[in-house]
Amino acid sequence: MTAQVAEIEQRVREAEETLQRMTVEAEAASGVALAAEAALASAQERAEQTAAQLAEVRAAVDRTEDDVAAIGREAYMGGDEASSQMRMVLDAQGPGELLQQAATLDLLGQERSAVLEELEQSEVREARLDSEARAAVAERDAAARTAQEAQAAAAAQLSAAQADFDRLSAEKSALDEELRGAEIRLLSLQGNADPEAAWSQVQAAEEAVGRLTATGGAVPPTIGRVTSCYGSRWGAMHLGVDIAAPIGTPVHTPEPGVVLQAGPASGFGLAVAVQHPDGAITVYGHVNAFFVSPGQVVAGGERIAEVGNRGQSTGPHLHFEVHQGGLYADRSNPVPWLARRGINLGGSCG
Repeated sequence: MTAQVAEIEQRVREAEETLQRMTVEAEAASGVALAAEAALASAQERAEQTAAQLAEVRAAVDRTEDDVAAIGREAYMGGDEASSQMRMVLDAQGPGELLQQAATLDLLGQERSAVLEELEQSEVREARLDSEARAAVAERDAAARTAQEAQAAAAAQLSAAQADFDRLSAEKSALDEELRGAEIRLLSLQGNADPEAAWSQVQAAEEAVGRLTATGGAVPPTIGRVTSCYGSRWGAMHLGVDIAAPIGTPVHTPEPGVVLQAGPASGFGLAVAVQHPDGAITVYGHVNAFFVSPGQVVAGGERIAEVGNRGQSTGPHLHFEVHQGGLYADRSNPVPWLARRGINLGGSCG
């Protein structure tokens, strides 16, 4: 019986590792798609801002050109500048009027120079902004292509893996049940008076290893067992931590902030993103339901969602990420950010 238990345990571990690998690979593909979407949105915003600036400068150039044209007409109607100056001297009624007209002539010359200088500067700025606008549009179009390609690749990977994922999930569930029965029988053969209760105690002790803990009133993202850490695994970069918990387990934001996104997210099914006072953005993926909306201000410890099994997942769990410098800009290891807030991942993720 001991050998049978060991064999089933090995098969369960192999199935669980395969499912975790598939989840990490799927989350990595989804992360690329989500990052590409964020880059596209940023490029679109820059293109729109540059286009608006260009339109504003072109309007200013048009106005200045009208001023220059008016000056040209004025000079033409009044003759050349030397003749104008001579007429002003001859027509002056005494030294006082002559000085006043001379001052007016000098001021008019300064205004003309200023208008011409303004036109020159505006034309230079127009040329620069025109170049920047063309570059921004090219960046936007390239980002759109990248986003489309990333989304297609992620969708293809998820679609190709889904059948295997479903099959392995069912196999693991059957193996878990088979293992439970075998371990209870082994406890009974070992003379345990209540093998099922003893088995439950052993399971509770094992699940306590790797569970999140919090000190000083800190509120962790959710209560559960860490099953996958941040870092490179199976050739893919896992950019968050996975916390296994039953569907419906509350998901909280550890700190106050503003909700940036709440809704469908490629690979995650549903996800929520919250920006905090320090600029960091926390992301909560695979949630079953969310209870906030974009733009909403949330308090520290507020329930924003519940654990789910949506998207590509090995079972009910929360995928938690920390982004720095903007959404999907720099997805850093969540452990230090959580640790500074008194939240410990149970030693499983150093």
